[in-house]
Amino acid sequence: MQIQTLIIPEIKIITPTKIGDGRGFFSETYHRKRLAELGIEAEFVQDNHAFSARANTVRGLHFQIPPYDQAKLIRVIQGAILDVAVDIRQGSPYYGRHVSAVISESRWNQIFIPAGFAHGLVTLEENTAVLYKVSNYYSQEHDMGLLWNDPNLGIDWPVTPDEAILSDKDRQQPRFEDLPGYFVYEK
Repeated sequence: MQIQTLIIPEIKIITPTKIGDGRGFFSETYHRKRLAELGIEAEFVQDNHAFSARANTVRGLHFQIPPYDQAKLIRVIQGAILDVAVDIRQGSPYYGRHVSAVISESRWNQIFIPAGFAHGLVTLEENTAVLYKVSNYYSQEHDMGLLWNDPNLGIDWPVTPDEAILSDKDRQQPRFEDLPGYFVYEK
């Protein structure tokens, strides 16, 4: 298992080892003890599966507020996404900044995003399937979002607003400047 730290150090790219032969392959995609040894400690309680039939499908930027805040471990089992995480922890040296990475079936990589980040993605291929673990249960009352294309965030999405396939909910999310202080950075 390989790990890469991004510009925002709490966010990690994980590439599990893949062992293959003429039959196919085997891979441990989640190993709690190994991840803890690599500095990723989260107790995951729920698995989610999102399928998008069309490329340019945007999901996010989403997060849940305390006490239902969630860390996420995201992987793609079919297709590819550009995954984005925005730091919404007030007082963080990275507050309002984001990181992005291509997560795909062919790269066999995953991304870990701790609580305190707004998370979103755009599908880069048709028929993309995303599996992700979360560290807290879904709570509709605590489910929040941030406008995916807020110009103040400076996210370089590979899709224009006219091309983006969005839910009505994601079209109406607040801008970053209007977001209450749900999270506070802790060293």
